[in-house]
Amino acid sequence: MTAQILDGKLVASAVKEEVAAVVSQLDYVPGLATVLVGDDPASHSYVRGKRRDAEQVGIRSFHHELPATIPQDELEALIDGLNANDEVDGILVQLPLPGELDSEAIVERIDPSKDVDGLHPFNLGLLVLGKKGLRPCTPSGILRILDHYGIETAGARVVIVGRSFLVGRPLALMLSERGADATVTVTHSRTEDLHGETTDADILVAAAGARGLITAEHVKPGAAVIDVGINRTDDGLVGDVDFDSVVESAGAITPVPGGVGPMTRAMLLVNTLSAAKARRS
Repeated sequence: MTAQILDGKLVASAVKEEVAAVVSQLDYVPGLATVLVGDDPASHSYVRGKRRDAEQVGIRSFHHELPATIPQDELEALIDGLNANDEVDGILVQLPLPGELDSEAIVERIDPSKDVDGLHPFNLGLLVLGKKGLRPCTPSGILRILDHYGIETAGARVVIVGRSFLVGRPLALMLSERGADATVTVTHSRTEDLHGETTDADILVAAAGARGLITAEHVKPGAAVIDVGINRTDDGLVGDVDFDSVVESAGAITPVPGGVGPMTRAMLLVNTLSAAKARRS
């Protein structure tokens, strides 16, 4: 059996078309501010893609490119200015920040109503309480892929490998919310029997940041496998899943690149539109 490929580029394109259609009907132009600190090539590439996506759907881009030597107080002052700018509906600070800059303090400085990454403690608190709010982009993108391909979460056993606040923890909450109704187990580097946990999963999400961690022996035949990992090698990007072995036994699988990554960017646009509508209604 060869797994169905869950094409994130295809789903992201559909999401972008939906966002563009709504934006075209608005009597204002939503604005997304991007803040890029330092000269990390990967971060520059990510932000270029996000700005390009925004412009393609009619969202105005406000870009701020800063040196890695910027003091914490100057970066916080920039965030304060963006919070006060009525033309800016969403603020995205590309993480991680370089050097001694306090990423957590910067995220918390963002107005929660403009927190389009969905990482502010206020928005994460709304998620814990099951209330409406801006959700983290990567987990939202994963749910959209599952929905697009008709992969049922209600009653499904989901195992997430990785417990970060960027993906693992919020995804577990979102999958267990009413409407998704999955039974979720979160595993991590201290899990004693990882193989025993993952082979019970109907849906397996690899988000540990460890190249090739998940092999065919970790996957129940026919399971859907979502690879969130982005690991740079001399041959290009690879995920946390050993794609070549898992594709032969899984029921469905996301590739790297071209799987979850495009969906993260697409859901940023959804969040920016939601933030704009909420702020300007």
